[in-house]
Amino acid sequence: MENQVAEIRAFNRFYTGVIGVLHQNVLDAPYSLTEVRVLFELDRRDLMEAGELRRLLGLDAGYLSRMLGRFETDGLVVRERSVSDARRQVIGLTEAGRAVFATLDEHAATEVRELLDGVTEEDRRRLIASMGTIQEILGEGPKARPYVIRPPRPGDLGWVVYRHGLLYNQEYGWGLEFEALVARIVADYVDGHDPSREAGWIAEVDGERAGCVFCVRKDDETAQLRLLLVEPSARGMGIGGRLVEECLRFARIAGYRRITLWTRDVLLGARRIYRTAGFELVGTEEGEGFTEETWTRDL
Repeated sequence: MENQVAEIRAFNRFYTGVIGVLHQNVLDAPYSLTEVRVLFELDRRDLMEAGELRRLLGLDAGYLSRMLGRFETDGLVVRERSVSDARRQVIGLTEAGRAVFATLDEHAATEVRELLDGVTEEDRRRLIASMGTIQEILGEGPKARPYVIRPPRPGDLGWVVYRHGLLYNQEYGWGLEFEALVARIVADYVDGHDPSREAGWIAEVDGERAGCVFCVRKDDETAQLRLLLVEPSARGMGIGGRLVEECLRFARIAGYRRITLWTRDVLLGARRIYRTAGFELVGTEEGEGFTEETWTRDL
């Protein structure tokens, strides 16, 4: 425990230095960090009750009142009585107040951009993910995590083969033959790839790969959805449905009239996604311990 305490204190000293650099432009401005935070909260909404603002930021009532008085003198805020309760005061930013905050906010954003200039894209994703982990552990608990859908980058296709091989072996016992099948599908996608008629997508959560799907050409009128996968840690977030939606959208733009897919009956979660997206089961074939299925829908 004592070693862990020492590590956290050392990180605090390091991070305090980083924050000092990031806040330099704000410190050069006529407003303190606390005052800028108040402007930030007021900029997020049209009007805000003084009591709500005080509780949100943990400020002393007298200190907040003096601060708002200064802002009012500077023409940054207006204060008035609540129409629903005359005992309460509501505050809002003026146009001048929003302009001042926008300038301060842009200065802060510029500092962060400069901080990240020398950091690789991969390390940026690691940094953001680590910050999210700290917030989750030391904050009020886990929050809904955002995700992004992006095109494949170098290294992603190897990950697609690896995760299909490992995950489906762990969950269903499928062996090297299945992994080899996935590798061939990926290789076929790359060979003679026509970006106007074929595309792939990678889902990321907290900077880590969390899912994938591909839309490939079956024939001139039919697209094929292939290799849908969502990591167990990211299931329940709607990523699978979002990936399928992206595939359908692309297939329509590419000029296909219908889209088809192949799956297995044991993949219950995927089958629910396909059915929700409007696919219908049109054919089956018995395999070893499962039934192979063909699903299709018009576009």
